[in-house]
Amino acid sequence: MATETTNGTDETSRSAGAAGSGDTDDPGDQETSVDSGDGSGASGGMMRSSMVMAAGTMVSRVTGFIKVVVLAAALGTHLLGDAYNTAQTIPFIINDLLIGGLMVSVIIPFLVKRRKRDSDGGVKTENRLFTAAVVLLLGITLVAILSSQLLINLYASRFTEVQSEVSVYLARFLLAQIFFIGLSGLISAMLNTRDKFGAPVWAPVLNNLVIITVGGLFLAVAGPGHTPETVSQGDLTLLGLGTSMGMVLQAAVLMVSLWRTGFRWRPRLDLRGSGLGEALRTAGWMLVYTMMTQLGLLITTNLANAANVASLEAGNNVGAGITAYNYAYQLFQLPYAIIAVSLITVLLPQMSGHAADERWDEVRAGFSRTLRVSALILVPVALAMALYATQVSVLVFARGSTSAADAQNVGTVLAVMSLGLLPFTIFQLMLRVFFAMGDTRTPALISMANVGVHGLLALTAYLVLPPNQAVVGVAGGFMLSFVSGLTIAGVILSRRLGGLDGRRVIATLLRLHLAAAPSVAAGLGVLWLFETWYGEGLVTNIGAPAAGCVVGALLFLLFARLLRIQELHAALDLVRSRLRR
Repeated sequence: MATETTNGTDETSRSAGAAGSGDTDDPGDQETSVDSGDGSGASGGMMRSSMVMAAGTMVSRVTGFIKVVVLAAALGTHLLGDAYNTAQTIPFIINDLLIGGLMVSVIIPFLVKRRKRDSDGGVKTENRLFTAAVVLLLGITLVAILSSQLLINLYASRFTEVQSEVSVYLARFLLAQIFFIGLSGLISAMLNTRDKFGAPVWAPVLNNLVIITVGGLFLAVAGPGHTPETVSQGDLTLLGLGTSMGMVLQAAVLMVSLWRTGFRWRPRLDLRGSGLGEALRTAGWMLVYTMMTQLGLLITTNLANAANVASLEAGNNVGAGITAYNYAYQLFQLPYAIIAVSLITVLLPQMSGHAADERWDEVRAGFSRTLRVSALILVPVALAMALYATQVSVLVFARGSTSAADAQNVGTVLAVMSLGLLPFTIFQLMLRVFFAMGDTRTPALISMANVGVHGLLALTAYLVLPPNQAVVGVAGGFMLSFVSGLTIAGVILSRRLGGLDGRRVIATLLRLHLAAAPSVAAGLGVLWLFETWYGEGLVTNIGAPAAGCVVGALLFLLFARLLRIQELHAALDLVRSRLRR
């Protein structure tokens, strides 16, 4: 399970539940900057680094998705799955609150500056920082482990007694990850300042592979269908210790990579005059922003956990809690992570440069262009995901401890989330504009509004909807919070930039949805035919999405051309130019 993050730790092991961020950037999504030299060597180095990062990011996402499928088969979406996922979330939350949010916003720029300015190339500064991090992380980890019961109660106040005991037992293993998560983030930052990007991208793959192995062993040894009452302590130890070992291996690989660059840790605690305190003071609003995202996650986790317990107590034998929510989010975030993040990563350094020169017309143009190009793909993809969410979820998750009914519920949550994919992406892009302008205060304040909307709607869903449907309402509240967020952010940015190319953006979005309408109609027809001919089974779950997407894509391209959507012509021209090379 994962949380939204602002720093880019291993997103494949986490999910989202906090209104206000939703970021899923990998370490590989950070800007690759290489010393220019004569230009040719830098270009080649950047290209090689980009290729390594792209390959690592894709493998990380694929293995992360396989990991989710294996855990779904091993643990299901009922009380045991919720107990594990809640315990697994907490170490990432604590890291994000206390350390993670500082990494990109403070630590990386600080290290880059000191490596350039210090006479020793920043060696003493790095040793001071590394020593302080080790001491701080050890202290936080120890306190967290001792507070396992309190932390589980905070995020799962409605767990059953046995479920709470299981989650606390797992947490005592999983909270040890705090030390290694934080250390991995710091080492990745230090590697990035040395223009080393491969290890930070590929190391999480090893973590995923370890957890895949642990999930498979749990399923083989314990078997499917276990509950908190029937699972043995030995099986829980395998699950908790094995999961933590994945993060240990990730940190170890990163440490070896850092050692190979020549870094040798010499413990130093003389922080006075290091400049770190001044750097940390600049991160105040980023910390507020991070706290808001985690408050949103706290709301989501508590309400979803409580709803699942109430649903199962009412006799609804369908997983409808935080585990179902997280599995749906894993599918939801893939288009954004693959498509939008790549475009945003390229845009951010360019936009930062334009903002520094106060070339607001270029900032506005970059925002508009990135939004429209992203929407060209995300609009039809979001509608297709919403249309075939149930079939895809059953195909992916319905095995082992996860029944077809459990998977269908995941699909319902996914369908609701998919309709919010475009607002989610637009809001993330607007945040990047603020960050490019050096403004972290406004995103922090907007995140408060997001959490307020999300919390109010999620609580209303929990109180009004049947327990087995409450998680769907929580997901809907999460997505609607981004509509409110982008509305507020859009008004503020429009005033600062002299507009956001609004007419052109809105016109493009309207045309894209009009072009997608025939595809949706055809997709519904294809689904109806498959269900009529083959019923609800494997053939329909594979055939309907496959055939529907092929037919829908052709129709979308046809109507997009008829509606003269310029972004489509630009994309096709780019593809043709690539194919001619």
